[in-house]
Amino acid sequence: MTDGSPARTRRSSTPPPALGDAARLRALADTGLDATPDEAFDRFARLVSDLLEVPVALVSLVSADRQFFPGAVGLPEPWSQRRQTPLSHSFCQHVVDIEVPMVLPDARLYPRVRENLAIDDLGVVAYAGMPLTDLSGRVLGSLCAIDNKPRAWTARQLRTLSDLAAACSSELRLRIALDGAQEAGRRVVQAHERLELLAGVSETLAGTLDVGTSLRRLADAMVPVLADWCLLILAGPTGQPREVVAAHQDQARTPDVDRFAALLRTGLNQESVIRAVLRTGQPRLGGVASPADVARGTTDPELSVIAERLGIASYLSVPVRAAGGTVLGAITLVNSPGRQQFDDRDLLTAVDIGRRAGQAIGNSSMYGEQRHVAEVLQHSMLPRLPHVPELELAARYQPAADRVEVGGDWYDAFVQPDGDVIAAIGDVAGHDIEAAATMGQLRNLVRGNAFGRHDEVGALVSHLDDAIRGLRLPIAATATLVRIGPERSGVRELTWCNAGHPPALVVRAGGAVEVLDATPEPLLGLARPTPRTSHSAGLTTGDTLLLYTDGLIERRDRSIDDGLAELVGRLAGTDTMPLDDLCDLLLASIHHREDDTALLAVRAR
Repeated sequence: MTDGSPARTRRSSTPPPALGDAARLRALADTGLDATPDEAFDRFARLVSDLLEVPVALVSLVSADRQFFPGAVGLPEPWSQRRQTPLSHSFCQHVVDIEVPMVLPDARLYPRVRENLAIDDLGVVAYAGMPLTDLSGRVLGSLCAIDNKPRAWTARQLRTLSDLAAACSSELRLRIALDGAQEAGRRVVQAHERLELLAGVSETLAGTLDVGTSLRRLADAMVPVLADWCLLILAGPTGQPREVVAAHQDQARTPDVDRFAALLRTGLNQESVIRAVLRTGQPRLGGVASPADVARGTTDPELSVIAERLGIASYLSVPVRAAGGTVLGAITLVNSPGRQQFDDRDLLTAVDIGRRAGQAIGNSSMYGEQRHVAEVLQHSMLPRLPHVPELELAARYQPAADRVEVGGDWYDAFVQPDGDVIAAIGDVAGHDIEAAATMGQLRNLVRGNAFGRHDEVGALVSHLDDAIRGLRLPIAATATLVRIGPERSGVRELTWCNAGHPPALVVRAGGAVEVLDATPEPLLGLARPTPRTSHSAGLTTGDTLLLYTDGLIERRDRSIDDGLAELVGRLAGTDTMPLDDLCDLLLASIHHREDDTALLAVRAR
């Protein structure tokens, strides 16, 4: 495709001899590909374009007289519609010729290609092409990245392109291996689905740390891609199934498959294939099967009846192994009579899935145990609230979502010998066992420092600062200390001191919300002595004092002031709400728990 001018004619050259190799051309023809879009190879081109940040990427297959693109991104017109060019516009023919990668930062500087028409007509300046090969190593074309300006290709980019070319070559080999047009189409679809399933299994399992959710997602992912129905079994300490999740491709069969799963927990005998897999860790393949096989391995006759309704003509069962090799469970896949029998390729795919599932389930189990220990430890450090006839108290602690570590949030309330009530809340920096230990020290120090003393709360916090410095405790924390006095003429005096903590709130009888704000004072535990100030307010019957940590108002996508304003709005009109319901409402308002949250509510009766 030239205009016939002498300058352009001089750029044409004799095609490399390798292009006419008969065996290579047969392999190329066996791919069944031509100058038409193919989604699988377009996907490779998109990956190259996205990962290497190039405007043009091609899966280019080279015949004896042309190159064509089953995968392409960014070609200018008319080439994007034609999906092919003559060899006069081909860099990829040279990759076929030299059989190694060709990397050109600026093609205009290289004698082999500087006269190629692709430079002018397609805008090819920088070029990186990796060979695409068949099983015999014959180069069929190139997976290439193209830029319209000079470019210094990095080692990382070339490694990525090489990895994608290896995967693209695998796809080409798969096409060549398929026999017959209809069979080829079915095999390609099946192969794509399996590759996508394997690629997505880890992501599917990583999306949650809940074991039950992991099993359900995995079951739904495998049906119908790998089987008509499946069973995912987790073993208990005795080797018997303790949890079974099932899925069937026909939603109308859900009651049957769920019933099958429920009966399976206690219905397996010593001849059961599933129990053999759980016991030995060895996969089993039943290329031909029937309900009679189910009856031989179970103690409940209903199981074989249900299996007949669900359909069973072949099965395979593979272990689910933890990282150390321990068998955690089994995956059993079943096909009905209308579907192809399982073979060794299916078994290998299932074994791979079992390995990935085992790692994810092992991690989930470990996380669950660690989180349980952390939560028990955290709650063990939180106090019981005192019983005060004239006051109603309620408190909550909620850890951050999906976090194993214990935190430094705490609250406390106790009655002084003179009847005053001391309430406190605070937050020690950090989310680890050291923060929890420091939190316990600080809470006990607050109690020891305040109990039995008649000092104003500002003086108590100053004494607390002195104790932290004198004992050389590594504490950096926010805190609010509150003293609630006895009722006099219908009003209780409420005094508070705030050391760098979010301001306390009072929901007044009638529903209005007051922010107990004052000039901010520094955190506890600073090296230099800090003057502390007492502030006062009144608490009448029906008023509710709310102390809380910043997990209730802090979000990454908004300021603390916005969070406080939202909390004030949410509290408005809640003066008659039962105190426990109010606490639950506030915790439920946290849509994504980014930090631990503690809150303490005190209502005057």
